[in-house]
Amino acid sequence: MGLIQDYLPLIITLGLLVGMMGVVGWIYTTHLRIKHGYPLENSWGKAIYPQRNEETVERVKLLSQENAQLRAELGSIKDRLANVERIVTDAPMLLDREISALRGPAN
Repeated sequence: MGLIQDYLPLIITLGLLVGMMGVVGWIYTTHLRIKHGYPLENSWGKAIYPQRNEETVERVKLLSQENAQLRAELGSIKDRLANVERIVTDAPMLLDREISALRGPAN
């Protein structure tokens, strides 16, 4: 028996394993491109996804409006949180001053 014949099953198995890893990697990168909105390309490098149509344009407009509304709401929440932080940090000192003012001058 020759050296190649002894290792032939191992060589075939490793070749199939490397091929399968390549296919799985290609599928995974395609999934990531779709998930993050990158255009898919055909074998000539021409983008095939996403195709522009009225529904897609309308969806982008709606998502942009919703994004603007959420940003405005986030800004108002930040302002309210700043006021709450100011109240929480200033309240003990203010309360002490008010109590001292109510007690009046020391007898």
